[in-house]
Amino acid sequence: MRDVRRANRASLLTDLFHGGRQSRQELGDTTALSQASVSNLIGEMIEEGLVEEAGLVGSDGGRPRALLRVAPGYGYVAGADVGESRVTVELYDLAMSRLGFAQFSLTAAGTAGTRPAGGGVAADPQLAAAKVLEGLDAVVAEAGIEKSEVLGFGVGVAGVVDQTGEAPVVHSQTTGWDGVPLGRMLREGTDVPVYVENGAKTVGQAEMWFGAGRGARHAVIVMVGQGVGAAVVMDGRSYRGAHSNAGEWGHTTLVYDGDVCRCGAKGCLEAYIGSDKVIARLAEVTGQSPDPKLLSRVLAAEGALDPEVAEVIRQTVGYLGAGIAGLVNLFSPERIVLGGPAGLALGERFLPDIRDAAARNALRHPYSRTRIDLCQLGPDAVAMGAATLPIARLLADGGLPSTAGPAPMSRAAHRRSLSRGRH
Repeated sequence: MRDVRRANRASLLTDLFHGGRQSRQELGDTTALSQASVSNLIGEMIEEGLVEEAGLVGSDGGRPRALLRVAPGYGYVAGADVGESRVTVELYDLAMSRLGFAQFSLTAAGTAGTRPAGGGVAADPQLAAAKVLEGLDAVVAEAGIEKSEVLGFGVGVAGVVDQTGEAPVVHSQTTGWDGVPLGRMLREGTDVPVYVENGAKTVGQAEMWFGAGRGARHAVIVMVGQGVGAAVVMDGRSYRGAHSNAGEWGHTTLVYDGDVCRCGAKGCLEAYIGSDKVIARLAEVTGQSPDPKLLSRVLAAEGALDPEVAEVIRQTVGYLGAGIAGLVNLFSPERIVLGGPAGLALGERFLPDIRDAAARNALRHPYSRTRIDLCQLGPDAVAMGAATLPIARLLADGGLPSTAGPAPMSRAAHRRSLSRGRH
């Protein structure tokens, strides 16, 4: 019976969160629960402060009905983006209004870092973990809340995140993180529940919830930046694979024995469309320094591109379209959503060309049933996506203590509980 109650609460809470304000009757229709069950469970969640009434709506000849919503101030969620050169941390309420922002550089980690297969120096995991925790403290202070009010802290990282053990472990050949126990490192530094996930997957979840993937059951969200990855959603669920490494799209082979990738292999898709590689090619033909903003400057310039620059962009668009065609042939999704800094920069100017390149390389029938769109949440949505990880846990558990481990009552909910006790 406890499991049934949890499942029914989860159904109502999920429907309210994703569907917006609804009456009790509408919730009964959309969840197929009886009106008695809806009233009882909603009453519980209102008493707990998890759900609140938010306005009235007229009914056919009867009294106006109260509209309900998930209470934005029930608790707060934090999200972090652990990039290769910086850490970004953000804080949100349950309406996904951003209340805090902090950012730290990791480039000073040089001598303390490890050397990836593709060259360069990766950030020291200890420094990255320390900055993530420092960022959590900073956004909590900026929002003027207590840390005990934070329901959870999601962290998006590059590479494969192994979730099979007691705490997530990160494996990333491109950044030199080989079996980094990031979950344990973070959990030792805070009492806030921590969730670690691949950054592309966190963006994928956010785009499916709030952005260009909304309403689709089968989709692939691709991220093209310094790294290249994908989040695969099948029948409404994120596909992780047997060992959590599904979605490493950037390390599928595009050219046999081709250019060397940062991972150490040859011919990876990332070696042809990763922003660092494209910028290096642009720097070579323009004589400019390989500035990280060179690609965006070139694409933002008005008028026709110089012939040599146009050829670099034409090749990059072709490689990107061919990579997308592979996703179409493999997964036959309803929607492919293109994001990431380089992906959006290319897509905003050359989306028709990307679609044409995908059409030339994909099987006609699955391509005809696939739509290619741009991400709607911007190029830097990893931290926001990471913040949805604790919300997903809250929704799945119907706001009850997690079956995956006890979750403390938020301080805001605790205050409301004490107030009800006094009255």
